Amino acid sequence: MSTSSLNLWVREALDEGEGLLRLAPNWVPRSFLMPGRRLKLHPNDYYALGTDRGGIDERWFASTTVATNEGAPPDEGLSYVVHAGARHTLREMIEVLGDEIIGSDLMSAYGRWPVYSKFFDNMGPIPHHLHPNNEQAALTGQQGKPESYYYPPQLNNVGNNFPYTFFGLEPGTTKQDVRRCLERWNEGDNGILDLSKAYRLKPGTGWLVPPCILHAPGSLLTYEPQWGSDVFGMWQSMVEGRRVPWELLVKDVPAEHHYDLDYLIEQLDWDSNVDPNFKDNHYLEPITAKGGPDQGFEDRWVVYGTIGGESLFSAKELTVQPGCEAEIRDHGASGLIAVQGRGTIGKLSLETPVMIRFGDLTSDEVFISQPAAQAGVRVVNTGAEPLVMLRYFGPGQAPGVPAVGAYRG
Repeated sequence: MSTSSLNLWVREALDEGEGLLRLAPNWVPRSFLMPGRRLKLHPNDYYALGTDRGGIDERWFASTTVATNEGAPPDEGLSYVVHAGARHTLREMIEVLGDEIIGSDLMSAYGRWPVYSKFFDNMGPIPHHLHPNNEQAALTGQQGKPESYYYPPQLNNVGNNFPYTFFGLEPGTTKQDVRRCLERWNEGDNGILDLSKAYRLKPGTGWLVPPCILHAPGSLLTYEPQWGSDVFGMWQSMVEGRRVPWELLVKDVPAEHHYDLDYLIEQLDWDSNVDPNFKDNHYLEPITAKGGPDQGFEDRWVVYGTIGGESLFSAKELTVQPGCEAEIRDHGASGLIAVQGRGTIGKLSLETPVMIRFGDLTSDEVFISQPAAQAGVRVVNTGAEPLVMLRYFGPGQAPGVPAVGAYRG
């Protein structure tokens, strides 16, 4: 399709949805993990991409970020907008008409939608790992990745094998302690979790995780607003008896440093990893932004706080009671996913599926453009149970975002 034809199609899609865009489910596998089977995929479809590619354990939302999986097609991780019997990636649409989708402020600063979110769903824990910062990732032509977690109660009826997450390193840990773990990589379990602390995960809460901090996410299904990058390094040599190859430790490290242990250890933000007040500085509980239990709706911050002094992403959870309605009015664009109930959002239907076949279109995901968000979007609950949805924002797009720890009042 020519640029002019795509431009016309994008405008028609925006006009038809009054600034809202219907997104198709966006499934991503990971070859080194085991699916937790809470993504509502049909049981026969968790390996729809082939066992060689791995099980599907992630669903990405409003993503213009490519998943850096070995053997993946070039569009893996990219969200598609569906309109009038055709579909194009959200990335393509923003490239041709970004000011009218995400706003001129984000386009001038980043030239793209610089964030994404996902459901991350595994049967057990994943390796202790970190995400490089911008300076480190730039050495391999990429961007760093801060991220955040929220555990939606609607999708965590079961905690699976290990609903605990290790964060950072115990105070008093030395760099030599970590180096010895790397030296033992091929001897079995390298013991790096012996240097860390696990926190029990609680549905309805979350964490803010800057880059360069070690973490081993547990087995709750996790909603993860994060920066638009897929860089990581695994620091644990075995998980649940499964080998983690050295290549996953150094996949986003310059080739000349693949066996430079001192260089690898310097990737760690040491002070943050051994912070004795780690939980106080990273743990999140919801904060009501608007409405309340007696008003028929409640809009709550579930991801908030700053990284390096900046609000890089944030998220809210809107609950609308049966027979009630609410208005979404935000400064910035957002990616939205419904996790319970049914109703309408603007002119579009909104319904949480019970089971999804791979490749099917659902009615649970929407992108809200900046003009629509600023004008206000009406949400109506037409069902018999609460209508609950999560939406996330880009950098600087949610004025009034609380600080970490604000839930304590």
